[in-house]
Amino acid sequence: MGARCKGMSGGMWAEKYRPQSLDEMVNQAEIVSRLKTFVAERNLPHLLFVGPPGVGKTTSILALARDLYGPGYGSFILELNASDERGIDVIREKVKNWAGIRAIASAAPFKILIMDEADSLTAPAQHALRRTMERYTRTCRFCLLGNYSENIIEPIQSRCSIFRFGPLGEGDIKDWIRIIASKEGVDMIEEGLDAIYQASRGDMRKAINLLQAAAASQGGAVDDVVVYSVLGRVSPQRVREMISLGLKGEFIEAREVLRGLLIDEGLAAEDVLRMIYSEVMRLGIPERWKVRLSDAVGEVDYRLTQGSRPEIQLSALLAKLALAGEEMGP
Repeated sequence: MGARCKGMSGGMWAEKYRPQSLDEMVNQAEIVSRLKTFVAERNLPHLLFVGPPGVGKTTSILALARDLYGPGYGSFILELNASDERGIDVIREKVKNWAGIRAIASAAPFKILIMDEADSLTAPAQHALRRTMERYTRTCRFCLLGNYSENIIEPIQSRCSIFRFGPLGEGDIKDWIRIIASKEGVDMIEEGLDAIYQASRGDMRKAINLLQAAAASQGGAVDDVVVYSVLGRVSPQRVREMISLGLKGEFIEAREVLRGLLIDEGLAAEDVLRMIYSEVMRLGIPERWKVRLSDAVGEVDYRLTQGSRPEIQLSALLAKLALAGEEMGP
């Protein structure tokens, strides 16, 4: 029960292990280097951070603020979430009122306003924000965070230094998960680590939350079975078994596994197809066959979006696997 107790009593690990300074950042090296330059110069432009969730956008600007202002940094920043306050009123009232007040006794002559999910602001609100950014540049710097830069109007983009955060790599996520698991006394099995990385899709926050949930779910080792149980998914081992049967020409047996996934496990056809594609890409087969099978997966994906029956379409894919296995030989 040790892992359960630690997982449930230590607060949210994603916050507990959030880097507190730019020096503690373990990824996005080029971006971090440029941000350190701003801190050293005690000056920075308006910033636009774009990229998928969980890749360090919020962590980076908070770390910059701590490095710039010191322990009392909280007095010099304001965090807003645009998805909660999308309209123009928040720009006219809350943002203008705060941005117009000069920072006193701070390490820099300006404050920082952080607006998360800025790409969800309405167009009128963005135009109002652009005017506010121009008016209060001397007293406030704006850091806008969002998933998609194309949802930010061009006049705002042109006034910001844009930093594009990419999904975190396998090494970044696995190394950090190992560190957290060690500190929390979690027995991390390599297969479980692989499963966490695959499920995270480059999102560090999701990876850490998944580790904590897996550790809290039971007191033993965290392996892939535990991880996929927490996710409510079937282990990829079942999908590998189905693909192996298909490639060996055992179509009936492969289809029985498929029916088990769709009916007994209740998986969506799209999820099964995604897992098939992931496993096919890992097969030790010639590249030309990976190309052919990828094309077959794409065709099934299209047919599913057009309303075709899932079991029939996935069975057809298994038939193509069987034919591929026959042509490739033993």
